[in-house]
Amino acid sequence: MDPEKVTQTSDQTISNDDDKQQENSDPLPLKDETETNPSPTADEAKSAEAEIVEELPTEDGVIKTTGDDDGAKTDDIQQDGEEAKVEDPSPLPPDLGKVSEEIDQFISDSSNLKGDDHEFKPPDVPVFVEQFAVLVEAKIEDYEGGDAPIKWSQLPQEEATSFLDIVDRISKLLTSLSQFSSEYKYAYSISRVDGVLQRAMSYIEEEYKSILYEYKINPDSDINNSDTPSAKPNKEADNSSSSDTNQDAEQDSVPESKPPEENKFPGYSEEIVTTLNKFSKALIAGGYESECCQVYFFARRKALEESLHKLGFEKYSIDDVQKMNWDLLEGEVTGWIVAFRHCTNVLFSNESKLANAVFADQPSIADTIFSNLSRGMMMQLFNFAEAVSMTKRAAEKLFKFLDIYETLCDFLLLADKIFPASCADELKAEATLTRSRLGESMVSIFSELENSIQADSNKTPVPGGAVHPLTRYIMNYLKYVAEYRDTLEQVFKEHQMIERADSTTGSDFDCQNPQGAQNNHQTSSNKLSPFETHMIKVMDLLDANLEGKSRLYKDTSLSSIFMMNNGRYILQKIKGSPEINSLMGDQWYRKRSSDLRQYHKTYQRETWGKLLQCLNHEGLNVHGKVNKPILKERFKSFNALFDEIHKTQSGWVISDEQLQSELRVSISNMVIPAYRSFLGRFSQTFTPGRQTEKYVKFQPEEIETYIDELFDGNTTPWGKKKL
Repeated sequence: MDPEKVTQTSDQTISNDDDKQQENSDPLPLKDETETNPSPTADEAKSAEAEIVEELPTEDGVIKTTGDDDGAKTDDIQQDGEEAKVEDPSPLPPDLGKVSEEIDQFISDSSNLKGDDHEFKPPDVPVFVEQFAVLVEAKIEDYEGGDAPIKWSQLPQEEATSFLDIVDRISKLLTSLSQFSSEYKYAYSISRVDGVLQRAMSYIEEEYKSILYEYKINPDSDINNSDTPSAKPNKEADNSSSSDTNQDAEQDSVPESKPPEENKFPGYSEEIVTTLNKFSKALIAGGYESECCQVYFFARRKALEESLHKLGFEKYSIDDVQKMNWDLLEGEVTGWIVAFRHCTNVLFSNESKLANAVFADQPSIADTIFSNLSRGMMMQLFNFAEAVSMTKRAAEKLFKFLDIYETLCDFLLLADKIFPASCADELKAEATLTRSRLGESMVSIFSELENSIQADSNKTPVPGGAVHPLTRYIMNYLKYVAEYRDTLEQVFKEHQMIERADSTTGSDFDCQNPQGAQNNHQTSSNKLSPFETHMIKVMDLLDANLEGKSRLYKDTSLSSIFMMNNGRYILQKIKGSPEINSLMGDQWYRKRSSDLRQYHKTYQRETWGKLLQCLNHEGLNVHGKVNKPILKERFKSFNALFDEIHKTQSGWVISDEQLQSELRVSISNMVIPAYRSFLGRFSQTFTPGRQTEKYVKFQPEEIETYIDELFDGNTTPWGKKKL
């Protein structure tokens, strides 16, 4: 036989055998069948490229060439290998750049295919898909690095950018492959690419988290002049400018065309924010939006909580606040006010800018995350304020309640500028509710103040007729209250319909026309505001209380001194406070000044009028001669009475130096001229020597000296004397 024919016959036989084997074999050959009937032709036909693919690592180690599922894939690869051997005996180099170009072309071509067309038969999966997956996976393994992973910050800029491009490419590749998910031959590649994408996303997510948690907290520079309890909304611009300027040293240079604050972010440089933006885009594009948002949310929530802590705000439960001593709670309220104002004036504004920068391509995500972050922080702050409003009512708490109330009022003016609409509406509603509860508490505190004045029935008189502690307390209290006039006007207007709880103080009191103010304060053309009404009632109740306490003194003169002391103290406090002075009005002030002069006259009449009766000339001249026995009795009475007055009233107290001086001058002007005249006219009646010394005990100069010693409170203790 011709050798050539033998060869042809042999080749034809082998070919026929192969065709029969392909026609009769199961599409998923079993492992034992493959081993029992090996196909040497297939082994010989493998190209170098197929061998590379066969040995490429997978999630389980290496690609399996046997097994139910993998067998089919092995056959496909073998067939591709045979074709590659015929077309191009040399394998493609496993170069990532080259493979990436092929992947890009595949993605582009796949986008023009219609996988949902039933007559359309998708092409086989190209071998470079597996090559790309292996190369990307190897790069990720290099970054993860076992015990010494490579941090993102350690990567050169070019390599970092390249890696993000690769991740974007593999995300798009998975999308392209997934349109043929109904095709069995695509299942392995889809699973393979998805696994690599998950590893890439895991690495990016971990680096994203690491960078997010490397923030810097430095709120001190932001609150030097902006977040004190007295800060107001109109200072917001200055506060923001100041806070941003103080952060300049920590930030990169910015373009001159933009204001400095537009490129500042809380705790991060602009370069870091750019990286975070790239990471967020990669995670969202890779289907990890939920994980991306969760990592960002928890990192920034931790940063915000640390900021509040550094500003002096601690998170307390309602029970903790209720049990807290007021001295301690008062300090916590101060910290709350500073933290709250810093949040609304600086912190949330910067936090919004950060979210918008990190999620620049996803504004809805930025709004949602910022809303959730700010809502959580604000609810902590609102809960504390509400807990404070629920504490036991006490007069000394009023001013901290007012500070909180004003802080919430300021917030309501700023909320729409700070938060997205839906979040702003919710927070404004919560702030309004908390403010309302504080208002109710303040109205209750003020009412209880009135009740406490009326109920103060202490039966122990103040030594020396000095200013009563109740007077000092109430006037100092009202002085500070008047400084919050505008706020309290608002509070009382909002709550003017609240019924007074104590029937003993409210049954005979008309809120718009208090009995004590009918004649003194209300005009025909003006009605008193609810706050003015309460202020005037407090003053009337104080006057009534002092009148009652003055009757505890058995000495009418001392009673008058007591009323003069307290009346003068009240007028001086009102005169020294423009707020309360304008609140009470000139008419009220003139009325109280007139009352003070009346007490002065009563004192002079009761004390010095009796003394001057001893210097009366009536009855001393009888038939042109001085009645010496009556004269002696007059001098004796004068000496004894003056001595008693000096001895007693030197222990009395006039705390106001001006009032003390006025009293001494008026007494001297009343007594000394009368005494000098009486002495000049009748002293010669006595025999010079012992008789004169016996009855003329004081010289006019001595009388003046003794008068200047009155009201010093420095003689015999008042308590040992009978009132």
